[in-house]
Amino acid sequence: MDDQTLDAYLDRIGATRTSTLAELHELHYRAVPFENLSIHLGEPIELTEDRLVDKVVRRRRGGFCYELNGAFAALLTALGYEVEMLSAKVFNDGVFGPPFDHMALRVGDLLVDVGFGRFTLRPLDLTSRDDQHDPMGVFRLVDAPQGDVDVLFDGVVQYRLELRARGLEEFRATCWYQETWPGSPFRRGATCSLPTDDGRVTVAGDKLIITSGGERREEVLDDAGIIEAHRKYFGIELDRVPRL
Repeated sequence: MDDQTLDAYLDRIGATRTSTLAELHELHYRAVPFENLSIHLGEPIELTEDRLVDKVVRRRRGGFCYELNGAFAALLTALGYEVEMLSAKVFNDGVFGPPFDHMALRVGDLLVDVGFGRFTLRPLDLTSRDDQHDPMGVFRLVDAPQGDVDVLFDGVVQYRLELRARGLEEFRATCWYQETWPGSPFRRGATCSLPTDDGRVTVAGDKLIITSGGERREEVLDDAGIIEAHRKYFGIELDRVPRL
């Protein structure tokens, strides 16, 4: 990543070269939406550093785990951090998904993850097995079989993390699977979401969902409203409704 792109990335999330890792993590999480719009717009997802950074910085888009954490890894590396990509199996409906189901990052003894939707605002301590309190809730890491680590959020397992370092290219097959398998949760409907100061704002299909102070409000949108909501809440300019 060249200096111009680095500075543009930092500007995208409201950070500077002197921002701490915790600050970078929270700013990225708050600025870059978790979204699967590419799948519903017919845009192929390419797991290369240049394409991921271009999507977040130049196109001012977001993405799902491979894209968000892949781009964030490039930013952190450009800032001088030593970053490892980690594979995780997402826990859903009582079972763990396949290897490479999720990408997280390791920086030293910290778990860094800006790509899991509603999750921690700040890095987690990989060496601790105590409760870790975060503005989003309480997290705990628990030892699992074969040296893996289960990550719990408010007492519920989110994913099982493998601590072996991986390369970006190793996630491509599962990313393609998530894009194309008819049963993939990412193909059920378009979604775009960001945290707010007191809740969250999401556009899911034709619904605008705003949670604030523990209260939830839903509004059904027409096509023009869907496009406007993406612009208003996420800064994403769409030329058509994301729909398979």
